[in-house]
Amino acid sequence: MKEKLNLLKETIEGTKEYYLLSKDDEARLGHKSVDSSFFGYKTHLAMTEERILTAAVVTTGEKGDGPELSRLLEISQQNGMRVDTIIGDAAYWGKENLQLAKEQNIDIIAKLNPSITQGFRKDKDKFDYNKDADMFVCPAGHLAIRKARQGKKEQGTNQTETYYFDVEKCKVCPLREGCYKQGARTKSYSVSIKSELDREQMAFQQTDYYRSKSKQRYKIEAKNSELKNVHGYGRADAYGIHNMEMQGAMAIFTVNLKRILKLI
Repeated sequence: MKEKLNLLKETIEGTKEYYLLSKDDEARLGHKSVDSSFFGYKTHLAMTEERILTAAVVTTGEKGDGPELSRLLEISQQNGMRVDTIIGDAAYWGKENLQLAKEQNIDIIAKLNPSITQGFRKDKDKFDYNKDADMFVCPAGHLAIRKARQGKKEQGTNQTETYYFDVEKCKVCPLREGCYKQGARTKSYSVSIKSELDREQMAFQQTDYYRSKSKQRYKIEAKNSELKNVHGYGRADAYGIHNMEMQGAMAIFTVNLKRILKLI
């Protein structure tokens, strides 16, 4: 019953999306959880432990957090930051991110979530992991409606987690070619639970250094709250992603200036 109710809610939200697209043709539907969604944009942030924001990337609402890490790292480095540790949530535990960090000798402090290890795929084929809903989102922005784990730990082979999507949406999706097989009764997406990089990171997760650094993650949540609740960044002032970027630049400049004055 709950699954059907969630599907009904998402259908209603989808209807709202098409209505709102006439006003803002760049904004998209994102998910805060399985039962909660929003229409608009997301701002991905990088910040020092001293709470100075060093990078920001604005995307449409359906985009996942993990794929933006490389851009945040690059921008922070261009802004003069020397990065040796990245602290984030489960969305940043992905094979590409772990590989990037390993190449640059950077430690990633991110809680294990096996569901986001999906290997190297072409960008257009990527399904993004939504940490809040604990589900994958397809390239068209639709959230999986359920998941199931396959395989047994004792068998010595990797387990997989399979995510199932609403096939009725797949049938009419503009991106269905090469993704949905016409006439199929289901549409699923499976990911490997554990890779060699995961196992290395799991061992690192048991260290005192990891535990100590992970306690700093609350700072970015507090900064997000300040941006939204104190500086009005929870709502777009104008339509379009470029206007959102301008609004973000002004809000970030303000909170950084406040923080710098406090540190002096």
